[in-house]
Amino acid sequence: MARRLSLTLLPESIAICRLEAGDPMPMWATAAPWWSITRTPDELSVVCAESCVPAGISASRGWRAVRFAGPLPLDQTGILASVTGPLAAAHISVFALGTYDTDYVLIPEAQRTAAIEALERAGHSVGSAGY
Repeated sequence: MARRLSLTLLPESIAICRLEAGDPMPMWATAAPWWSITRTPDELSVVCAESCVPAGISASRGWRAVRFAGPLPLDQTGILASVTGPLAAAHISVFALGTYDTDYVLIPEAQRTAAIEALERAGHSVGSAGY
């Protein structure tokens, strides 16, 4: 049985930034309410509102976040695949993020309409958030 999810397209434009592994956590990234920072031995990855990213930062811009209605149980399988599968079939790149309560996929703004159509064809509902 196919998993059907309630998804919400968030309004702000998102950037995915790459900083050096030893760089300090950037305070500019936390200026908006939605952000995620991950440090690995190889890099410091920052995902935040595009409007917060200073000039000169290495970033991929023009992404939109799609939030999965949650909370989602951490032991359930196939939730992310039920969204990324239809997007991959439609040749739409994604950047996935997870929190304790839910998941997000970032989609290119330029492919927003095609992404929503692919998700709805797969049985998901996609709404908009206006915050």
